[in-house]
This record gives sequence, structure tokens and C-alpha cells, in this order.
Amino acid sequence: MMIHDITNMAGKYKARKRVGRGHGSGSGKTSGRGHKGAGSRAGHSHRPGFEGGQTPWARRFPKRGFSNAAFRTEFHVVNVAQLDARFEDGDEVNLETLVAKRLIRSTNRPLKILGEGDVTKKLTVTATKFSKSAIAKLEAAGGSVTEVPLQKWTRDRTKPTAKALRLGKNTAKKAAPAEGGEG
Repeated sequence: MMIHDITNMAGKYKARKRVGRGHGSGSGKTSGRGHKGAGSRAGHSHRPGFEGGQTPWARRFPKRGFSNAAFRTEFHVVNVAQLDARFEDGDEVNLETLVAKRLIRSTNRPLKILGEGDVTKKLTVTATKFSKSAIAKLEAAGGSVTEVPLQKWTRDRTKPTAKALRLGKNTAKKAAPAEGGEG
């Protein structure tokens, strides 16, 4: 006998457990919820990882080390073979044209060109990073390579901060008084 034979005889669906229908049903009185406490009340739930007040599992172990994984820069990666397949001779390749050709999804990440495959077309490529082999292959085909360095975000010090505005201190240069003044 196979499992599908058993399920055919037993039926497709399991009957719902009817709780609170008397002692004879096997789950009367407290309906399988035990006696008193939050677990016996309607609407009770607890947050994930809550262990009834004892020190949770995640806090019982020492935390060691540090990882820079959260701060790494994610790149859109495109190989020269893909550029050769999708672009015509003399085309300009940048983030916008790659999105238009559906080689990458968006322009929100920097672009890196890798040298896998061959290039037969003369392309003008603008990207944040290139592999050495990609530069060699693109220039050998008669194309040009423009490397645009990644811009590091910095705070604009000429604008006042939210805290300075709250406290009424304007750190930006104040406007010069109007000429003519009092007369």
C-alpha cells in the first residue's frame, strides 16, 4: 500500500478540531489551553525570540569581532562580451544606455566592466571601474575607456544642520544687509 492509497481512502481534508464541546470530546473545559495565564486568553501572542522572560538565546552568547559587510559597495557588473553583443560599432556605453538595453536594472549602483569574452566593435565606455583585461580588450578594438571615480558622500558644510536651525543658530553665511539702509 502506498501513501496515495491511504489519502484516497481517508479523504483529502482533515476535519477541524472542535474545542470546547464538553468532556466527552477530549478537548472540553480549557480547550487545550491549560489553566490561566496569558496563553489561555484570546489575542495572546509574543514577539519572536521571546522565551518567557529568561535571557534569550541571542543574548546568552558572547558577540565577537566586526564585519564591514554592511558597508561594502555593490556594483553592476557587465562583461565586454555582453557589450559586443548588444551595442553597435561606435556606440557610447554608460549606465543610462545599459539600462536602455536591459543589461542592468537601474542606475543606482556604480558600474564595473570585466574582460570576459571578446570585443570586435569600437565602443566608448564610461564606468566607475574596469578590469585590466577589459581595458586592454576595449582599447585593442579601437575603443576608448573613461574611468569616473566613485564619489564619496560628504556633508555640505555651507548649509545649516537641523539642530542649528532648531536652536536658532545659522551656521551658513548670513545675507549682506540691503544697501541704502536707514535714511
